[in-house]
Amino acid sequence: MVRITRKADFAASHFLSNPEWTPEENERVYGVESRPCGHGHNFVIEVTVGGEPDPVDGMVMDLKTLKEIINREVMEPYDHRFLNHEAPPFDRIVPTPENMAREIWRKIEPQVRGENRRLESIRLYETPDLYVDYDGGE
Repeated sequence: MVRITRKADFAASHFLSNPEWTPEENERVYGVESRPCGHGHNFVIEVTVGGEPDPVDGMVMDLKTLKEIINREVMEPYDHRFLNHEAPPFDRIVPTPENMAREIWRKIEPQVRGENRRLESIRLYETPDLYVDYDGGE
């Protein structure tokens, strides 16, 4: 199997708050990140697709097509957005990097899946020293 990875970055703001909890409980769990004024990050996403290269064109997947999917499903809805207010489902679920990676997987996986390839992983960096890997497992 061969794996290819496409990387992209976007800027977005969010705050971490469970709507079912009191402000005090949110502050206890999430600290200053629970404040509704929000804070921003320069997120970096890496989308990895694995499979067998096509015998004719030699590619696991056309990287231009993968870039178009990432632009449509990640960049357009998330870049320069306040996720809690502008990017469903984060108006209903806490936009942690874990939840973001799972949502990105949900949106991208059906468009990447092919006869000889599959989405291998989503890696989402919230900061240079904090990232989440998601591989579709529950």
